Amino acid sequence: MRDLLRVPLRILAEDPSALPALGALALLIAWAANQAGFPQTHWAPGGIILLALLVIAVGAIRLRVASIPWPVRIAIAALAAYTAWSFLSILWANVPGDAWEGADRTLVYLIVFALFASFRRTGASAALLLGAWTLAMAGLAVYTVLRVNAASGSAAAVQQLMPEGRLTSPAGYTNANAAMWMMAFYPAWLMAASRRLPALLRGLLAGGAATLAAVALYSQSRGAVYSIPIMLVLVLVLLPGRVRNLITLIPIGLGAGACAPAVLHLAKRIESGGSAASAAHSATLSVLLAAVAVTLVSALIAMLEVRWPAASPTRGRLRTGVGFAGVLAAVVLVVGVLAAVGRPVGRVEHAWNTFTSLKGYAADSSGQSRLTSGFGSNRYDFYRVAWHEFLSHPLIGIGADNFAEQYLRLGHSEETPHYPHSVEMRTLAETGLIGALIALCGLIASLVATRRALRRVDPLAKAVAAAALAGFASWAVHGSFDWFFEYAGLGAAAFALLGLSCSLCPAETAAHSRWMRSFDSQAGNARILVRIGTIVLGLALVGAAAVSLVLPWLSRMEVQSAARAWPTATASAYAELNEAAALNPLSDEPYLVAGSIALRRGELQRADGEFELALRRTPGDVYATLERGAIASTRGQRDAALALLRRASQLAPRDSLITQALAIGRRGGRVSVRQLNRLILHEAQQFP
Repeated sequence: MRDLLRVPLRILAEDPSALPALGALALLIAWAANQAGFPQTHWAPGGIILLALLVIAVGAIRLRVASIPWPVRIAIAALAAYTAWSFLSILWANVPGDAWEGADRTLVYLIVFALFASFRRTGASAALLLGAWTLAMAGLAVYTVLRVNAASGSAAAVQQLMPEGRLTSPAGYTNANAAMWMMAFYPAWLMAASRRLPALLRGLLAGGAATLAAVALYSQSRGAVYSIPIMLVLVLVLLPGRVRNLITLIPIGLGAGACAPAVLHLAKRIESGGSAASAAHSATLSVLLAAVAVTLVSALIAMLEVRWPAASPTRGRLRTGVGFAGVLAAVVLVVGVLAAVGRPVGRVEHAWNTFTSLKGYAADSSGQSRLTSGFGSNRYDFYRVAWHEFLSHPLIGIGADNFAEQYLRLGHSEETPHYPHSVEMRTLAETGLIGALIALCGLIASLVATRRALRRVDPLAKAVAAAALAGFASWAVHGSFDWFFEYAGLGAAAFALLGLSCSLCPAETAAHSRWMRSFDSQAGNARILVRIGTIVLGLALVGAAAVSLVLPWLSRMEVQSAARAWPTATASAYAELNEAAALNPLSDEPYLVAGSIALRRGELQRADGEFELALRRTPGDVYATLERGAIASTRGQRDAALALLRRASQLAPRDSLITQALAIGRRGGRVSVRQLNRLILHEAQQFP
């Protein structure tokens, strides 16, 4: 045991900045295990922890900005500028409370990126960080499979984990669940291909990759499936070690593929409402056996590779032969798939028609597997509204996380999305061309830093840089058609991976270093003043960041506490909501909750006052407008009720409840507040 710990301890002694990074990775794993860090009450306190880790790392190691390679400095500065722009968008956002929350989430990504990118790492320390995270994610995947197996005896329990046969645990959202596993899959695969790692570790990484891919299939995410070909092309064409990576992928792919029939059978059993116990046992057994088999085979291949000299002609011919066979197998597979599906052009037309159809998911072919039924969803409509908002506000956007109100007004579907379901559309619509250019500048700088890392002499550093970049690319590609930027557990992990790849960027040239030393020596007292000013400014920014994260978090905690306590302690609940409103002066949520409580208690006057306060903060809030209209109607204030109900109808023209309430008001009738809220509650339960 002492020998097993000796190498990691030596690596940590050589790179002290890896210790705070390990703490950050532990937080990312905790987020992954609990709703992927989506609730603000998870990621906001986590962001404070990340900020503390960054301060500790900078203070303990005495980081000098001049020691950071210029592409990394540009990347950090660009992400900081994008974060500042997101905060600035609060000024023109229709829903400033949501804009503050979106800016805070971006701030968390800046912090985690800076924590991983600012400190130059060796290949060994970077491999320790990436390997620890990857294997921990694989372990979480195994735990998830065992949890599904344990719950399979109870229909209610298995439906909770896999509603309609699609795994939602632990992320809480099927597509985010699959994306979380696939983000770890690519680093595990590419790390397993590195000759600089021990054979057993390479085997474990390969087995972990097979497990991650198999568990991702539990969610039946079409986005994950469709992003795989894109990622394979990016990895096998753009990253170094193509033949080696392809050879490593063969046993991983075979192992994951062997699990597919059992996993899909389990999904069908759950979806049909039948007993899932035997199917769950079969799926679990197949995943575990595949993981063990891939681990052993990959470890054996790695051992054989070590025994043969690097320049062995036999080994070279074998690699070439296997690589050729892999390419040939890929070609045969593509041709076979095209032949099996038949009419490839017709399939493409069908996919486009289902994607653009206003029928949403109903446009998919019935009776087929979800993964092959088509592209039916409402994303096309989401993108249409997002693009419309970009064209309407091309320079500055509509404000961070301010999509929901616009979609209620302009959308066509019955869904009420809060986000555009695309990182590109989010950037354009919410932060405009200015935000998009800033983000693009940061991405290009990060890729330049990673490209320099891929040219390093150290093969382990090159392998880790490629693996970390692939993990980030998986998030970016899949996130191009889903709302993963808003999942802090996914976004923070992605920016940590990108930062890790940037941290392997080599140091500046000797000429540049001499110039910096000459500049430092000439600065004299000015350098001391600059250093003091930098420290003061840094501490001020840290304090501002902490306050920005703490206040909305505490406000949300107060709201949740009041929502739980009001049936037995109404006065205390109202007091907590007033405190929440003071803590977050931009959010209308405390007043909305207070108004809803007052309605439940029949306190119409207080409810109307609370909703009026909510509308002062967010004039376009549909719920507060509708409730005030219903309250005015109940009181017999027909003109005021009609004005408010017309306003609500303008804000959400497709809402059937608003349409019905407005029709009643126009006929001279009175809208029943109690009946209206009963229908709102029923609708919320139908579409959570």
